[in-house]
Amino acid sequence: MRINEELIKKLENLAMVEINNKEEMAKNLSEIVEFVELLNEIDTSNIDAAFRTIDATTPLREDIPQKSEVIEDVLKNAPKSKDGYFIVPKIIE
Repeated sequence: MRINEELIKKLENLAMVEINNKEEMAKNLSEIVEFVELLNEIDTSNIDAAFRTIDATTPLREDIPQKSEVIEDVLKNAPKSKDGYFIVPKIIE
């Protein structure tokens, strides 16, 4: 892929940003593209196409109910609350 001033202007427009030094940006993007193209040279014929966790199992822990005061702590900071709920002004008639 060739990075030129026309492409930089298009990217500038799409990103809705102003690029002050277009030449330097083109040089940097060209280096990035060259690096990424190196990945095409890697032999991946002996590697599975995708990594998946279907065959693996997720370690589970026992579900033990615990007393939590999070609700009480949050409601302490509310201007108004009642029965564990926030009280807010009515907005729909």
